[in-house]
Amino acid sequence: QVQLVESGGGLVQPGGSLKLSCAASGSIFGVTRSWYRQAPGKQRELVATITGSGYTNYADFVKGRFTISRDGAKNTVYLQMNSLKPEDTGVYYCKLELIRDYWGQGTQVTVSS
Repeated sequence: QVQLVESGGGLVQPGGSLKLSCAASGSIFGVTRSWYRQAPGKQRELVATITGSGYTNYADFVKGRFTISRDGAKNTVYLQMNSLKPEDTGVYYCKLELIRDYWGQGTQVTVSS
């Protein structure tokens, strides 16, 4: 059974930075990992994806500000978030794609002064 644990969320002022982590249990390598977010009253939306070969893709609203990366040895994916805006507020979830999708429990990010 795959388990994902996110961490790194918190309260930050506009213009600040946070780095989220998503650790996966088990020996799972070379699979596509993604970050999503969900703001209050809105649908969950894709933020960034990294494939097993390292190809990355970003939503337009985070391009140039967020960076997704992975540490294969630790089976962990990261989301470095810079120049944060109030509209980046939400619960951030990581997803791992195998035969089915696995989701973490989410970590809250609040951008506010």
